[in-house]
Amino acid sequence: MEAFNSFWATAVDLAWGPWLVYLLIGSGLYFTLAGRLLPFRAIAHTIQILRGKFDKQDDPGEISHFQALSSALSATIGMGNIAGVAIALSMGGPGAIFWMWVAGLVGMSTKFYTCTLAILYRKKDENGIDQGGPMYFIEVGLGKWFKPLAIMFAICGMIGCLSLFQVNQLAELVNADYDIPNLYTGIVAALLVGIVIVGGIKRVGKVAAKTVPAMFVLYFVSAVFIIIANIEMVPELLMTIVRGAFGGEAVAGGVAGMAMKEVMRTGVKRAVFSNEAGTGTAPMAHGAAKTKEPIREGLIAMLGPFIDTNIVCTLTALVIMSTGVMQGQLDSDAAGVRVTAEAFKSALGPLGGYVLMLVVMLFSISTMISYSYYSLKCAKYLLGIKIGGLYVWVYLLSLPVASWLNTSTVVNIVDTCFALMAIPTLIGTLLLSGKVTSRLKDYLARMRRNEFMT
Repeated sequence: MEAFNSFWATAVDLAWGPWLVYLLIGSGLYFTLAGRLLPFRAIAHTIQILRGKFDKQDDPGEISHFQALSSALSATIGMGNIAGVAIALSMGGPGAIFWMWVAGLVGMSTKFYTCTLAILYRKKDENGIDQGGPMYFIEVGLGKWFKPLAIMFAICGMIGCLSLFQVNQLAELVNADYDIPNLYTGIVAALLVGIVIVGGIKRVGKVAAKTVPAMFVLYFVSAVFIIIANIEMVPELLMTIVRGAFGGEAVAGGVAGMAMKEVMRTGVKRAVFSNEAGTGTAPMAHGAAKTKEPIREGLIAMLGPFIDTNIVCTLTALVIMSTGVMQGQLDSDAAGVRVTAEAFKSALGPLGGYVLMLVVMLFSISTMISYSYYSLKCAKYLLGIKIGGLYVWVYLLSLPVASWLNTSTVVNIVDTCFALMAIPTLIGTLLLSGKVTSRLKDYLARMRRNEFMT
């Protein structure tokens, strides 16, 4: 087991070199400039799309714009927002949150481009259903010579989209609060997830559309209440985050100041794990949306990183920092959902523990459900629908296994796979970005001419 843990610790260090951070941030900045700051100019129109103003029943695809966004958000708004932020603070200090903000903002444009491509270059599967995602837009958009990149994405996606971190952190919290063995939690989670995912993306979309708004509101209200109770600390905490972003600011646990590049790497890594911009997971959900307009789905998708990182992760960070639960109490190996749980209990008493337990259960289960779709989609791309569909059993069996692995190893496995998924996703998106920009100009021109009909 020690060799297994050591392998993944080495792998994540190699995969998450400075070059990957520069690729993620640099690509996001390029997409933002190429799209002429579209994510910040088209919000009103995006809300109209989200409300279904332009929906048509005969459009190709399987789920609505709102269900696609909910499915993607149910995967991103989860343990990365609750446990991942605590890990970021422990390993990178307050400054890591600043780089999470940066990654979230530029990630909006990355999501726009990747998810537009997911619709623009869909491919029919063996059942004649349109499928979208990085492996499809790489293969269809770039041709057979780039198919190895598509295969690389699918292989890494099969592993990276196993819900190892979600079930691990849920089991940790249940064990800490109720002394229930981790393995039992993993088995129950596998049963609950299995009941939902046998219905495919349509059932996933319906469940996500109902649970995501509820869990977001519950967590948002609870976190805001705690922050308001400590409102006098917020200005200084925000300044601490900004100062720490460029090195020199001590980590909450008392560790000495870190070099700026390490703080940046930690923040970007945790942001990518949380909002998944650039990794290629969200395009698989948005690629199933019912629409003939690729730009519309890209506009919907761009909301994800902002909601996930710039809102939800910021709330978690302010809750943890304002309650002081990390002042020398926990090291990076222990940091995770338990830190956030202690913050809620510190501020709200026993009620805080119950609230967070409910939120964690909703967040983690919804993410496990959505990730099953991603993982199976990668397997079906590689192995075909019949054989690839059997991968559902690997997915479900991985949940009990991950529940008793140590947190550091689970984080290293997921981070490594996400890094390797980002490489083909970003290469393909950069090479095809001109197609998206051209479609964007055409869409905006038609919008100005009021050509769109409900």
